[in-house]
Order: sequence, then structure tokens, then C-alpha cells
Amino acid sequence: MRTKDTVLIALFAALIVVLSLAPPIPLPAIPVPVTLQSLGVMLTGAMLGPVRGGLACLLYLALAAIGLPVLPGGRGGLGVFFGPTGGFLIGMALGAFVTGWMARTLVRFPMQGARPLAGYAVACVAGGIGMVYLIGVPWLAAVTQMPIAKAAMAMLVFIPGDLVKVAVATWAAWRVERVWPVLRESP
Repeated sequence: MRTKDTVLIALFAALIVVLSLAPPIPLPAIPVPVTLQSLGVMLTGAMLGPVRGGLACLLYLALAAIGLPVLPGGRGGLGVFFGPTGGFLIGMALGAFVTGWMARTLVRFPMQGARPLAGYAVACVAGGIGMVYLIGVPWLAAVTQMPIAKAAMAMLVFIPGDLVKVAVATWAAWRVERVWPVLRESP
């Protein structure tokens, strides 16, 4: 791994930490708050690619696991991973990897027209929403002992906000890639 890769991984792990500092918004009857972490997952995967994006999320999760207060609400420690949000946290690394892999596959250069935007959007939806929910929803159902269908229905309230995050991540990744081609160089 080159020094540049290490710096980018650390930088994007720090970006996720900063996005996690935004106060979580609790929702009634759902033990999962609204946070900006998934925006960090989308940005990390779309901008760094699969390997570096996944490693940046793993670094963020390692910081949380050792007890640093990097999770929303100033939480940290291994106990958080066994709570209702643990599956979503674990799904973040997979989500960044899938987002990066799909972005690398779908986004074509030169960065002109709507095709790159569509590629980033599909990658962010599949990785930043799909993969995170794929692990998070069954985990939530198991920990709270609610039926998985009910847990999935409860998560529908997050979709509009997640789609706004997809739009922000898509636009940011597209703009940055035009002037600083990180994705084209990603391992």
C-alpha cells in the first residue's frame, strides 16, 4: 500500500467521524436514529473505490470498537456493535466496498453527460443503502425480537433521507472526480 492510499483511507475515516458528529435524530418506536454516517459510506466508496473505501470504513469501525467516541451521540466501544444499530455499523464496510466496486464498474470516463451521474447514483443506492440495510435490518429484527418484515417496514421512514444523501454523494463524487481523478487510480 502506498503512502497516498494510507492517507486517503485515514482522511475518509476522519470524514465519516465528522459526519457522525452531527447529532443523531431519534425517531419514535425505532431504536435506530437518523445520522449522516451513510453519507460518509457513500462518499467513501464512490470516491476511493472498493478497497480503499472498505478499509476507510473498517478503520472508522475499529476506532469505535476500541472505545473512541466516534459514533453518533459520542458513543463507542464493543457494546454498540451488539445493540440494534450493530448490523448497520457492520454493513457500512460492505456498503463502501460495494459502492466503490459499482462506481468503478459503472462510471465511465470522460466525465461528461448524465451517464457518470447515473453510475454514481446506482452505486450509492446499491452500496450505501442496499448493502447496509441487507445486514442492518435482520440484525435489528434479531436484537429487538421483532419480525423481520416489521423491521423492514420500520426502515422505510429512512429512505427519503437516504435518497437525499445519494444525491449529495453522487454530485460530490462526480464533481471531485472531474478535477481530482481518485477513482481512476483506485486499487
